[in-house]
Amino acid sequence: MKRGALRESLIIVCTGLLGACAYNTGRITTPGAVAQAWITTADQSRLLSRQPDVLIKSGPDASSVVIDVDEGTSYQEIVGFGAAMTDASAYLIQHKLGAQRDAILHELFGRNPGLGLSFVRVPMGASDFSTHDYSYDDMPAGQTDSALAHFSLDEDRTDKLPALKAALAINPQLKLVGSPWSPPGWMKTTGSLIQGTLRRQFYDSFAEYFRKFVEGYLAEGVPIFAVTLQNEPAYEPKDYPGMRLDPPARAEVIGRHVGPLFATTGVQALILDWDHNWDLPSSPLAVLADSAARKYVNAVAWHCYAGDVNVQDNVHAAYPAKDAYFTECSGGGWAPVWADNLKFFVGKLIIGSTRGWAKGVALWNLALDENAGPHLGGCGNCRGVITINSSTGVVTRNVEYYALGHASHFVRPGAHRIASTTNVGGLQSVAFRNADDGSKVLIVLNTALAEVSFAVHFAGKSILYALPAGAVVTLRWS
Repeated sequence: MKRGALRESLIIVCTGLLGACAYNTGRITTPGAVAQAWITTADQSRLLSRQPDVLIKSGPDASSVVIDVDEGTSYQEIVGFGAAMTDASAYLIQHKLGAQRDAILHELFGRNPGLGLSFVRVPMGASDFSTHDYSYDDMPAGQTDSALAHFSLDEDRTDKLPALKAALAINPQLKLVGSPWSPPGWMKTTGSLIQGTLRRQFYDSFAEYFRKFVEGYLAEGVPIFAVTLQNEPAYEPKDYPGMRLDPPARAEVIGRHVGPLFATTGVQALILDWDHNWDLPSSPLAVLADSAARKYVNAVAWHCYAGDVNVQDNVHAAYPAKDAYFTECSGGGWAPVWADNLKFFVGKLIIGSTRGWAKGVALWNLALDENAGPHLGGCGNCRGVITINSSTGVVTRNVEYYALGHASHFVRPGAHRIASTTNVGGLQSVAFRNADDGSKVLIVLNTALAEVSFAVHFAGKSILYALPAGAVVTLRWS
């Protein structure tokens, strides 16, 4: 983004989210029956920009395109929206932001002002976005530590825990999900953090690894809301930590080891299965078919890199008592068109995933540098929600920032998704009702090639709006 464009985006963010009034002076209608509106356009001329308030009219409107919103039909409770605090993200936040660090953290995790990010994934040990490979219990080659006597969180005390503590101080509602890319190498068939699967003799040790992580973080003042058993268990990367863990193994580890250990020791963290793509719903379904595992699996976690978001709804239909979370998706150099990315992240994740029962939506790296790092292996051209220049500290807010902001700033933890019409006239939508003040939030994406005028019908009233092609709007009313 050019320097002038970046300056303009900052002005828009300040007026839209941070509450400054100068940009909108004279444009907001007088208090009354109105809906507030924020828009991001495909050409980036408006980025989460506050628009003139929209009158709420009595009675329905005769528009040909209608979105019906029914707050009497309620679905899942929302935990929040956010991204991952990887080692790379934590390092950049702690060391490369300089004097603006607190302001950026408040912008990301605060709500008044700020994006209000409240759902954050935390790699347990190294991922591909670390500066070196490590686990919490590494041992010399040929040695094991089944009792985890050498377990230590010291690696996280340098950057990750301080960054998370700072975020929690700003937003105490923050919910953290821990995910291992690999257990200690001595637990695996390869004897390494790279590739392999879990050796059966260390199933109990792996369960204890989770307990020590959750209790260790809690002792640091950083509570863990949930854990996933294994990041992307159907994939064995060759150049960064990973582990294959097929459905029978996951079912046994959860149902006979991690689940019972959490229950007997009072660990409150939820257990999420899968944590992988939409293309293999048969894998989490196989785990849920195991009665012992099903007792302890609270939800299924999903990634975006293959398949279609619609499978979330299918898996939920098979096991409606089990929740869903969306835990990873990254943009990157493989998809350079900003407008297309806006449609994807809003349409598939903010709208599609929450309509598919996701209680939380987390993207991948919260922050990366200008070289898509620091990273060890794996993705060499991923993009963070923000980019922090490692030399200057200049922050660039990427398309993911605006996609998240259209939900995270307005839909507060504890809100419920409510019924809304979608896929009409090229418009996709999702609606929510906030628990604290009863306000309604409607997010609408225009996937058509031209502007679409539409009416929102609710409770015998209507709102009229015209949305440019490729744009997204968040409407909020009481």
